[in-house]
Amino acid sequence: MVSRSWLKHTLITVIVIGVVLFVLFVLKSSAFSSGACFSGVYKSNDSTRIQNPVYQVPIPQTLSFAGEEVPLNYFDVRESLDRELQVNTYWHSQTVLLLKRANRFLPIIEPILKEYNIPNDFKYLAVAESALTQAVSPAQAVGFWQILEGTAMELGLEVNKEVDERYHIEKSTRAACEFLQQSYNRFGSWTLAAASYNFGRTGMLRQMDRQAGTCYYDMVLGEETGRYMFRILAFKLIFANPQQYGFFLEPHELYPPLKFFEVPVDTAVTDFAQFAKHFSTNYKILKLYNPWLRESYLTNKNSKCYSIKIPKASFRESAYDL
Repeated sequence: MVSRSWLKHTLITVIVIGVVLFVLFVLKSSAFSSGACFSGVYKSNDSTRIQNPVYQVPIPQTLSFAGEEVPLNYFDVRESLDRELQVNTYWHSQTVLLLKRANRFLPIIEPILKEYNIPNDFKYLAVAESALTQAVSPAQAVGFWQILEGTAMELGLEVNKEVDERYHIEKSTRAACEFLQQSYNRFGSWTLAAASYNFGRTGMLRQMDRQAGTCYYDMVLGEETGRYMFRILAFKLIFANPQQYGFFLEPHELYPPLKFFEVPVDTAVTDFAQFAKHFSTNYKILKLYNPWLRESYLTNKNSKCYSIKIPKASFRESAYDL
């Protein structure tokens, strides 16, 4: 049986706790109503800036793609560019990685574009397509340039179980250049050639006929293609001046270009793990340098001559030596 003294003590304790909670509630409500927060992170009347301020990203007065002017005086065009600049400026982790990868891969892409007389701005198309990774899309488009199997074979790339040259950065870049040149010859506009890379030439021609359109910026092309050119333009602006958009990377923080020599192979390779060991490397690194080799062996029934990249000695250990 419970004693009266215990009940009295318990009742007093409950009343005291209730009073304390009520006082805390009143104080908290008063603080919020005056614009203050207990954490001290923000006060409406505090002139101190918050730790991670967000600003409007700079939009240039003029801009071009492949020598063709972007009509930024049109409000819809300006706002579309603004959207992609905001997204890619404040998606910090992704854009930092893009800038790091660009240091490794764009020096490979740029001279090939020049060789084929494709404007240098098209390197940003590869950034938009694959984020400079050996990506595979839901539609099974593959590699830096996101090339479908049928298109790849039309452009002379080898695609089979053992070899898929869509993963070969140099060969796939050359194939993309041929496709882009064909598109430019058809449309007479590098902007439409770039947009048709995403939308397809047939689809672009159909929409041009439907809308009586001759300019990308005057056409309705769906969500993906409608944003496509503006993503490319956003990358162009950010890559040209990273610090203006808040990205401060030191040269030694960028991914260094891979160093290698090439070995011609015109016979079968029964085991690439052993092949790698012969050149003082391993299967993982060999595949990293040659992602177009899709199996652990190469039958090479036609005695085709392939050029396989072999990492230079000690590069794996010394790539980031300062």
